[in-house]
Amino acid sequence: QVQLVESGGRLVQAGGSLTLSCTASGRTLSAYTMAWFRQAPGKEREFVAGIDGAGGQTNFADSVKGRFTISRDNAKNTVPLQMNNLKPEDTAVYYCAADRRTWTIVTTAFGYDYWGQGTQVTVSS
Repeated sequence: QVQLVESGGRLVQAGGSLTLSCTASGRTLSAYTMAWFRQAPGKEREFVAGIDGAGGQTNFADSVKGRFTISRDNAKNTVPLQMNNLKPEDTAVYYCAADRRTWTIVTTAFGYDYWGQGTQVTVSS
C-alpha cells in the first residue's frame, strides 16, 4: 500500500506557472503508474497527466498539452506536475493517484488504486 500527499497548490495569476508535487510513502513509486487528476466545482474528476512506472511514457489531456509536464523521481518518491501558462479554467482541486498496472496509463479515475487528499489550485484572470 502507498500513501500519497500533494502539495504546492495556491492562488496564481493567469499566464503564471506552478509546480505541484506528489510525495509517496509506504512503497516505492516505481511499482505504480502515476497520474494527476483534477476536479472543479460541479464537475467530474478528470485526467490531467500520467506517467508509467518506468517513466518512459507520458500522456496528457488535450486541454493541458504543451503547457503541463509530468515527471517522476523514483529515488525521491515524488511526481512533480509542472504547469505553465495557467488559465482560469485550470482552477480545480488537483489529485495525485497511483495505479498498480505499471505498463499502461489509464485516463479514468476508477482505474486507480490510491489517491491523495488533493491540493487547491486557483487561477485568477
